[in-house]
Amino acid sequence: MAPTLRRVTTIAPLHLVVLAGRETLDRPVRWVAVSELEDPTPFLEGGELVLTTGMRLTDADAVPYVSRLVARGAAGLGFGVGLGHDAVPPGFVAAAAAEGLPLLEVPRDTPFIAIGKVVSELLAAEQYEEISRAFAAQGRLTRAALQPGGVGAVVDRLAREIGGWALLLDEAGAVRHAAGGADADPRAGRETDSRTDGETDWARAVARSLEPELVRLRRTPTLASVALAGPDEHVIVQPLGRRAFFAVGSGRPFSPTRHTIVNAAGSLLTLSIEQERARGREQRAAEARVRAAALSLLLAGRVEAAEEALAALSGKPGEGQRAGGLPEGPLSVLVCAHSETELDDLAEALPCFTAPRGGLLVAMAAEAETETIADLAGRHGRVGVSVPGVVTVERSADDFAAGLDQAERALASATPAKPVVRFPELAGQGLLSLLDPAAAASFAAALLAPLRDYGSRADLVESLRAYLSCNGHWDAAAQRLGVHRHTLRYRMRRVSELLGRDLDDPAARAELWIALSV
Repeated sequence: MAPTLRRVTTIAPLHLVVLAGRETLDRPVRWVAVSELEDPTPFLEGGELVLTTGMRLTDADAVPYVSRLVARGAAGLGFGVGLGHDAVPPGFVAAAAAEGLPLLEVPRDTPFIAIGKVVSELLAAEQYEEISRAFAAQGRLTRAALQPGGVGAVVDRLAREIGGWALLLDEAGAVRHAAGGADADPRAGRETDSRTDGETDWARAVARSLEPELVRLRRTPTLASVALAGPDEHVIVQPLGRRAFFAVGSGRPFSPTRHTIVNAAGSLLTLSIEQERARGREQRAAEARVRAAALSLLLAGRVEAAEEALAALSGKPGEGQRAGGLPEGPLSVLVCAHSETELDDLAEALPCFTAPRGGLLVAMAAEAETETIADLAGRHGRVGVSVPGVVTVERSADDFAAGLDQAERALASATPAKPVVRFPELAGQGLLSLLDPAAAASFAAALLAPLRDYGSRADLVESLRAYLSCNGHWDAAAQRLGVHRHTLRYRMRRVSELLGRDLDDPAARAELWIALSV
């Protein structure tokens, strides 16, 4: 805060005498302006102590001169005597007293520059003190961040530093931690604890009132903050990365020092939240590796060893669970295809055993919960589901392998239009639905390559397709192609030669038809 006129007048070497406006000496002085103009106000910003010898001024100028200074927001007027005037003209004393403007008599032996130096030194000292206060507050905030409950401790410390309240909000705007209490927030309406877990009425009420600002911040492509000011409160809302927000409020405006403190707290909270997330990711990654190893043990038939590994993660078994987290009774197997980030989130969301495998997520659910989990997993990706209860109570390696194979085959037929496919549904889709898509495509490409590479203009692939679809009837196939049956016979001889296969052999026909269908 800038030094006041009262502080300036107490500097003994200046020998300043207060002639008017003693009751308003607590005005802050932001600078000293020396001017001999009849109207210096165009060159003022407000808050200045204006110094003049009045060489161009008379008593008749007093009222308009003082009125203009007051309208401009000058902090006070210093009138130097002993040069243009032996004493301050009475008209200026009367006008200043009437307007409530502090009027100081500056003796001849006090240079104006001395007053300027004093104000400059006081301003510098005040700025240094503010910087020192900001550094001290940052140190206290940093020590709070190093405590076990670092995030909450920073919020508590921040509320005390600004003399107001502070809220930490999650991505959805729900209160994670609150400090400051209802007495610090004029909107709260009643007293509460100064430290809360986010469940008090005032914290929820403030969070709801800030929702429009949170919506604006979420829509902003670059991180920004929002400042709100009212007659009874001043609020700052800042994002913490893209996953949290914090808000602070006070009954008085935020000074530059308090802005610095708020920004420092924001940086510490962002760092603490990112560290929490990093620790959580590391823990989840370690747990995922254990579950992946357990899945390998299950597929190898080492069920007991798998359950021992899972028991270390799940702790004591819950009701209806075996040790190790696998549900009692028959199990269904699900295979989920999502993006890498979504797979991590899905593994957390599914209420069953999950394990990563080859870029996919394998889940094992109780038979009764299969459909619920399949629908949940299929909201943002593709899911293949085995026959319900394919893993029997015996939990053999063959059961797990069969369930995984069924779920992977069902997943291969899943599409964005039909994200969840169950293995029993493949029975109505023909033999092709049971083939591995990649292997079938490679087989078809290799088998038909000689026909596609043939240099003749005749389309041997389409001719073969028409011939097989008409069950080898020359006339029907030739009519479909719009060629003579002798032309078709020639083409089929060429196909047989290029492929090295007898088209009268049912096995050869079956392989070629599958390749054409793929």
